Amino acid sequence: MMIMKLRSMKLSRSLSKLRCGKTKNDENSESNKVSIQRCNINVEAEVKWELRPGGMLVQKRDIGDESIKEEVMLIRVVTGSRWHDISIQPTSTFGELKIILSMVTGLEPKEQRLLFKGKEREDEDYLHMVGVRDKDKVLMLQDPATRERKLATESIIASYRTIIV
Repeated sequence: MMIMKLRSMKLSRSLSKLRCGKTKNDENSESNKVSIQRCNINVEAEVKWELRPGGMLVQKRDIGDESIKEEVMLIRVVTGSRWHDISIQPTSTFGELKIILSMVTGLEPKEQRLLFKGKEREDEDYLHMVGVRDKDKVLMLQDPATRERKLATESIIASYRTIIV
């Protein structure tokens, strides 16, 4: 069976193929302004660009006069018997989440291990790329090696205090 894809002539024509359509960019190629003349109607607009987390440069989307603002999502971080609700942008990394959690919990980012969907996540992983959505749960564990070091230093300090007293 052979499937053919047919295009409508109306949709396949570009602005340059229309008789009354002209596009004109300014002489300066670095300018963000684009001027379009179509059937005796002039439209001038400034093109705004944004850099996506993957490194792709894309044209910024607009809805009416207001551009889309980055939304903030709420993540519940569970640490043992406690939990913390953290508001963060979806394009943030797990490293940035660790910095926010260090202010809330008092644990340094190096001492934290964040797990989402059963896997430990690296500091460079983006929340939205891994699949974290609004009101999702992330598990935070204290790194066992740092916990053992803290207990060892506390026991040494306690033994010195008993000797001095």
